[in-house]
Amino acid sequence: MVLSASLAVVFGILTVLLYRSGAVRIWSGLTLILFGFTLAFTGLGPTITRFLTGLVQLIGSIRV
Repeated sequence: MVLSASLAVVFGILTVLLYRSGAVRIWSGLTLILFGFTLAFTGLGPTITRFLTGLVQLIGSIRV
């Protein structure tokens, strides 16, 4: 749950930055948000979650 909440915050901040820069307009942003919610309830939802979890673990394991 902590991973989901932190990713939601990161994606939320990214969305606001894209909106403020003019790269995404309000209607296209809302459409993308609704697409994300719809996609989460399909059979791909768990696969996407596992992919994001693996990606975060990979980034966390990189030593500089």
